[in-house]
Amino acid sequence: QVQLVESGGGLVQPGGSLRLSCAASGNIYGVSTMAWYRQAPGKQRELVATINSNGYTNYADSVKGRFTISRDSAENTVYLQMNSLKPEDTAVYYCNADGMGPAGWFRGAWGRGTQVTVSS
Repeated sequence: QVQLVESGGGLVQPGGSLRLSCAASGNIYGVSTMAWYRQAPGKQRELVATINSNGYTNYADSVKGRFTISRDSAENTVYLQMNSLKPEDTAVYYCNADGMGPAGWFRGAWGRGTQVTVSS
């Protein structure tokens, strides 16, 4: 099973920045798409950004121009640079990944996430 561990969350004032990291580990031949999700209290988990193995990125409209997703394919790690943070960005942030392993195609197990709180 592929494990995912997120880090980098915290408390930040509106307009501030944070950089999240997520490392995938386990029996991995190659990772295809890596993605960040978030879940605010009382809301469903939503997709924030994705990046594929070619570096192509896609973002939710709510974060375009403020968040940047990137990856280190050699380390199976994905990052989320979050700038100009707003209170509505407050959520638990999760990452996920899919790709190939010894048992075939995998989708990673959800990690514990990392809390991001934007407040003055």
